[in-house]
Amino acid sequence: MPDNRVVVYQGPGKVGVEGVEYPRLELPDEVVNGLGLAKGAPHAVILKVVTSNICGSDQHMVRGRTTAPIGQTLGHEITGEVVEAGDDVLFHKIGDICSVPFNIACGRCRMCNEGKTGVCLNVNPARPGAAYGYVDMGGWIGGQADYVMVPFADFNLLKFPDRDQALEKILDLTMLSDIFPTGYHGAYTAGVTTGSTVYVAGAGPVGLAAAHAAQLLGASVVIVGDMVQERLAQARSFGCETVDLSADGTLSEKIDDVLGEPEVDAAVDAVGFEARGHGAGAAEQPATVLNDVMTIARAGASLGIPGLYVTGDPGGIDEHAKVGQLGVRIGLGWAKSHRFTTGQCPVKQYNRVLMNMILSGRARIASAVNATKISLDQAPEGYQQFDHGAARKYVLDPHGMVPA
Repeated sequence: MPDNRVVVYQGPGKVGVEGVEYPRLELPDEVVNGLGLAKGAPHAVILKVVTSNICGSDQHMVRGRTTAPIGQTLGHEITGEVVEAGDDVLFHKIGDICSVPFNIACGRCRMCNEGKTGVCLNVNPARPGAAYGYVDMGGWIGGQADYVMVPFADFNLLKFPDRDQALEKILDLTMLSDIFPTGYHGAYTAGVTTGSTVYVAGAGPVGLAAAHAAQLLGASVVIVGDMVQERLAQARSFGCETVDLSADGTLSEKIDDVLGEPEVDAAVDAVGFEARGHGAGAAEQPATVLNDVMTIARAGASLGIPGLYVTGDPGGIDEHAKVGQLGVRIGLGWAKSHRFTTGQCPVKQYNRVLMNMILSGRARIASAVNATKISLDQAPEGYQQFDHGAARKYVLDPHGMVPA
């Protein structure tokens, strides 16, 4: 069998590439023992990983800001080529190149039947919902690897219609596993539509994806807020307005400078629980962005919250933050009749239509997020640069399949 390697969390601030067993068509012991399912997985496939991306959610683990144990495998953004298929896989064959939603879903439970694949009931005994290579998400091996197993393949995989076209556009298509649908979900659930004015908090890859999605949905003005100048410049590169949150002045004043009024029609939190306050050198204030979006969203607005919030944060600023209990001004949101959408993006609701947008040339998500390919061996360097605020989306290319 081929060798297999995977990126592994080795302690706060440190990842490495380690050798692991080649995947089998079997479910993780955690799932088998916790849910009483059969070990064998004839419904699964083995993928040769074409691309796997470094995500900001991975960085929370690598910074030591979750309960992830040392040895946790990493990688939930996966695109791959089918190299082995179980006997029960009917609609995928060897050689197919497919996108893998980061949500692992059985396709059979009540939540899956309702389209809520981010909270599948049959893939994680700890809580609804699972993902590859993530703490408390079912024990599934990560996809920042040479090879990975994908269960319930007929339900989960999105096959690209043409192999050559897929490889030509792979830096765009690789974003379908997570950040493009997640950003789109943030903008869509915030109610972005033709002519909307939109504020996106955070110019990391998900924030940039949300900004590009807002443009595709017809927004008249998209404003992106961040403290990292390189990331703000990246947002401006595809037509967004920006506000520098490290500068003096309130967010409402900054919005007013752009729009002539201090409120927007829709707002997206693409930051999550490691948010900081405003101003140069501001300290961590985990509820900052949630309170910001309520402050600057008009009455009756919707708020999309794809930014990650956790139930366990060893590095939280106080005992409340360590269990995900934050100082959110819910009274403000109530008074303004705001609507909130939180949680994992149900990728399958969006990935096929977004694939069509990419293949037609309408969506240019790789350019928007500054997709940058690196080898699997360069993953530790990519994590370090990303953690220092690089305005790039790092795409791992384990087998050299990404065109130059």
